[in-house]
Amino acid sequence: MSETVLTVVQELENKFGKALLEKAVDTRKLVKIVVDAASLVAVARFLRDNYGLDHVKAVTGVDLSRLLKKEDKIEVIYHLGSYTRPDLATADIALSTKLDKKSPRMPSLIDVWPSVEFHEREVYEMFGVVFEGHPDLRRLLLPEYWSDIPPMLKEYEPPGR
Repeated sequence: MSETVLTVVQELENKFGKALLEKAVDTRKLVKIVVDAASLVAVARFLRDNYGLDHVKAVTGVDLSRLLKKEDKIEVIYHLGSYTRPDLATADIALSTKLDKKSPRMPSLIDVWPSVEFHEREVYEMFGVVFEGHPDLRRLLLPEYWSDIPPMLKEYEPPGR
């Protein structure tokens, strides 16, 4: 892992303080930063504008309700990368937030990284996360007639099982 990635983590801690709820640094590859949902857009803009993290590789959701900590939350994770900075080209910086599972709402990052459009739609559909400010939050993969709960939630049971 490059020194630049460790510098990014240190600067985030200095600038955003208590808005950073958790951090995990694996010196071989991955850095994961968990921030509160209210600070997510500001942190994302800071990373884009100051460190050239210019694209989102993937966005995913995780239902944390049946994992070891058993949090009644849904975690949304943005995997960030850079095309323009060679020192960050191989880095995977995961920017994450945890939402209340009963009402998972958060700001969309489409104004920061337009490439999240379809990724956020998929997380909306599969986990029920509402991305406020997203211009086209509608189904992407499931049929329009789908009336069950989002299929990636732990409570979902496929018909016939």
